[in-house]
Amino acid sequence: MLIQTTQLEKKVQTSSGILHILQRIDLQITAGETVAIVGASGSGKSTLLSLLAGLDLASAGDVLIDNVKLSNLDEEQRAKLRADKIGFIFQSFLLIPSLTALENVMLPAELAGNRKAEQQARTLLQDVGLGERLTHYPNQLSGGEQQRVAIARAFVGTPKILFADEPTGNLDATTGHTIEDLLFEMNESSGTTLVMVTHNEQLADRCQRIFKMDAGSLTEVQKDVA
Repeated sequence: MLIQTTQLEKKVQTSSGILHILQRIDLQITAGETVAIVGASGSGKSTLLSLLAGLDLASAGDVLIDNVKLSNLDEEQRAKLRADKIGFIFQSFLLIPSLTALENVMLPAELAGNRKAEQQARTLLQDVGLGERLTHYPNQLSGGEQQRVAIARAFVGTPKILFADEPTGNLDATTGHTIEDLLFEMNESSGTTLVMVTHNEQLADRCQRIFKMDAGSLTEVQKDVA
């Protein structure tokens, strides 16, 4: 099992008491699967994605990535696991303002010691329609263009798992469809496991499995295969 959670919980202390964001989530995802997580805003979807990627720590329960329990790793070890196996598309882009589009995409590959970082970054930016914007900085790009840079950055190095938080949420319809196709092409060609949070019903329906988050609880939606 590539991704597995057991009785996963996340709770925080607020002025009015303890807020339960995630409640006893059991989830299993095998290598190469495409999975969508849907649900209302504030239901816990993005929190779950952050826990699965080791960007945040659970209050209780376990997350295992490729049979490695994340709670047994320190921050440096979790960062190495992400660098080796995980790509992440953030809803808020998180591009480095002082780096060009090309440099932003190259960075994780360079940190991983990939000698073909620039070549791969150029190809990916071309794939997402930004071949003419390589030397532009984030403040010179539109929101949709910044999202495409973030998506190209997540693809570099061909991660084993790609987590995506609303990957097409800031894109126009045409560009969004292009990015959707790229996500699934990567899944098919490289066996990359896709786990995405989305409000886009059509995108969710393209995934093999759909889970719905409701008030911190996760249930699998039975797809109509007729």
